Amino acid sequence: MPINVLMPALSPTMEKGNLAKWLKKEGDAIKSGDVIAEIETDKATMEVEAVDEGVLAKILVAEGTADVPVNELIALIAEEGEDPGSVQAPKGGAEAKTAPVEPKGTPDQNAAPDGSHASYARVDQVPEGAKPNGAAQPAGSGDRVFASPLARRIAKQEGVDLSAVKGSGPHGRVIQRDVQAAIENGTAKADAAAKPEAKSEAKSAPAPEKTAPKAASGGGAPAGLSLDQVKGFYEKGSFEEVPLDGMRKTIAKRLTEAMQVAPHFYLTVDCELDALMKLRETLNNSAGKDKDGKPLFKLSVNDFVIKAMGLALTRVPAANAVWAEDRILRFTHAEVGVAVAIDGGLFTPVIRKADQKTLSTISNEMKDFAGRARAKKLKPEEYQGGVTSVSNLGMFGIKHFTAVINPPQSSILAVGAGEKRVVVKDGQPTVAQVMTATLSCDHRVLDGALGAELIAAFKGLIENPMGMLV
Repeated sequence: MPINVLMPALSPTMEKGNLAKWLKKEGDAIKSGDVIAEIETDKATMEVEAVDEGVLAKILVAEGTADVPVNELIALIAEEGEDPGSVQAPKGGAEAKTAPVEPKGTPDQNAAPDGSHASYARVDQVPEGAKPNGAAQPAGSGDRVFASPLARRIAKQEGVDLSAVKGSGPHGRVIQRDVQAAIENGTAKADAAAKPEAKSEAKSAPAPEKTAPKAASGGGAPAGLSLDQVKGFYEKGSFEEVPLDGMRKTIAKRLTEAMQVAPHFYLTVDCELDALMKLRETLNNSAGKDKDGKPLFKLSVNDFVIKAMGLALTRVPAANAVWAEDRILRFTHAEVGVAVAIDGGLFTPVIRKADQKTLSTISNEMKDFAGRARAKKLKPEEYQGGVTSVSNLGMFGIKHFTAVINPPQSSILAVGAGEKRVVVKDGQPTVAQVMTATLSCDHRVLDGALGAELIAAFKGLIENPMGMLV
C-alpha cells in the first residue's frame, strides 16, 4: 500500500506553502533522511527530509506550484516490494497509508492540521516549542473544517455544509464517503437551502453604479474597498499592478490584526548618547583579532539598544510578558526581536536571553542573522516568539516614528537617529548627542505606568552604559 506524502506544516501558523522544487524524481529510491523537496513559506525556503524508505512512485503536485494547502497530497511513495508503476492516487483521500512522523523537538509539531500524523516528511526547521497540533478534534470544531480535497469539491458542488458532516477519516477528517452519505440522507443541506433565496435576492438587487466611489474625507481611499473600487479612483494606464508575494500577504494580515486586536499606546523619551558613544569606541578599540587580523567584534549602537532592552525587561519583570487569550505569560529571561529589512518585507530574528549575553555576542549574532535573513535562510525558530522587538530607522535619518507590535509580542521599540541637539544641563544650554526612542505597548499587558517604568529603565541603561557590562 503506498504512503502519502502531504504538504507539511512548517510553522504553527502556516496554512499554505509553495512547492519550490522536487529534489527527487519519480522512480528514485528514497532513504530515511534524504532531502526530497524544498518548500517555500512566506518567510523562507525549507528543506524537507524523508522519514521512511521506498520509491517515489508519483509526484502529484508539480514544482513551482503556489499556495498548496497544508495536508494536501503532493506525492506517493511505493513501499518495499510494491510495484511503483501500479501506484495510483487514492480516490477518496484515505486509501493510501501515512507514514509516522519523526519530528525533531516538540512531539507532534509536524502533525497535520486534522491531528493525524499525515505529514510524511520531517522538517528540521520547525520552531522549537511550537504548539502541538496533535490533539484530535471533530471535523467541524473551531473555524476550520478538516476534509479531503475531493470531499470539499463534492460538498461545494452539492451545496453540503461540511461543518455539519461527521467525518469518518483519521481524527474526524471528512472524506468522500461522508459527504456522499450526507447527500443521500438529505442532511447538512443548510447552505444549499439558502442559496436559491440568495440568488433570487441577487437578481432583484439593483445593479451597482459604474462610477467610482467617493473618497473618504482627507482624500484617501477608505479601508476595505475592493480591487475594482480602488482602481476606480485612478486613471487607467497610470499605474502597474504588483501581485503580493507570500511574505507581503502575511505582513499585511498580521499587522492589520495587530492594530485591530492589540490596543496600542505610545511612550517617547530622548536618550543622551555621549557616554555610550565613548564606551563603544573604547570597547571596539580593545577588540581582539582573529587569525586574519580582523576584529573579533565591532559593536554598533543597535547592539547596545538590544542589550539595554533585554536588561530593562528583567529589571521590570511585569513587562517581560505577552498576552495569551485569557492570561498573561511572564518570562524569566528577555527575548528581543530585531527588525531586519529585506527586499519585499522584513524578518525579525530574536536574540534569546538578551539580558545574559555580552554585547560582543549580541553583535556577532545579529551580523549572522542579518546575512541569513537577506538570503532567506533563517529557521522559523530563529524569528518566531520574542517578548519585544527593536526597529531602528536611525540609519535612514529618521528622527522619530512609531512601530506596530508584532504578535504575540507585547511591545516594540522604535529607535531614531542620534543627532547633536541643544539640551539644558545645570540651567545652562549645552550640546549633546541625543536619540529619540518610542515604545509601542499592548495595553492588555502593559498599562501606562508599567510601560513608563520599562522605557525609563531602558533610558537609564542607554545613558549609563557601564551598567550593561556588569
